[in-house]
Amino acid sequence: MSYGKKMKIISEKLVPGELLSLEDAAAKIGELSITKFDGSVDASMKIGYKSLQNVRGIVRLPHGTGKNIRVCVIAKADKHAAAKEAGAEFVGAEDLIEKIQTEKWTDFDACVATPDMMPKMGKLGPILGRKGLMPKPKAGTVTDDVATAVKNVKAGQVEYKADKTGVVAVPVGRVSFGAEKLSENIRHFYQSVIRDKPSDAKGEYIKSFHISPTMGPSLKINTRSVT
Repeated sequence: MSYGKKMKIISEKLVPGELLSLEDAAAKIGELSITKFDGSVDASMKIGYKSLQNVRGIVRLPHGTGKNIRVCVIAKADKHAAAKEAGAEFVGAEDLIEKIQTEKWTDFDACVATPDMMPKMGKLGPILGRKGLMPKPKAGTVTDDVATAVKNVKAGQVEYKADKTGVVAVPVGRVSFGAEKLSENIRHFYQSVIRDKPSDAKGEYIKSFHISPTMGPSLKINTRSVT
């Protein structure tokens, strides 16, 4: 059956514009996924705020994202053993900086660096920045404690920020997580964004909130069920 036909069949099960509680949406999301593999579940929200560049932060999902996060650590030799023990897949110093610069290599999902290496990494901005991989102090990925940073990233730490249209979107788990774990991850993400909202944000900060599988229609959530 083609993707279009599958989408049509699944979409017919939905009521246009229906608001669901978080628990009902999390329980239903598995029925909407049309992938044969264990697809990701994403949450997205529309932000009502004028200074979108200030809508950003990090959240540590209680059940992780279900994805194996490949971590690259750039630090001097005395930090390498700790980084490897914490689970980093790629560890190095100037050699990795050169590899990224010359080969445009970005075969990893997160990058951690020590503060003393950051001046040398400035030239990697066009490569890493474009893919959201540049280490940042606020995200906890510029630190001398590389072991903790690696463990946090692998445990489900997610960085979020609003795009130019005011949408914040992050992965919140896998279809196989089931309703309970997905609900806990989604609620934790939503409440983290609310907690970190700018002090001058007035009125309705989150205008809409949806969850969706990797391939499949989205469900609109009643935000009163998430608080």
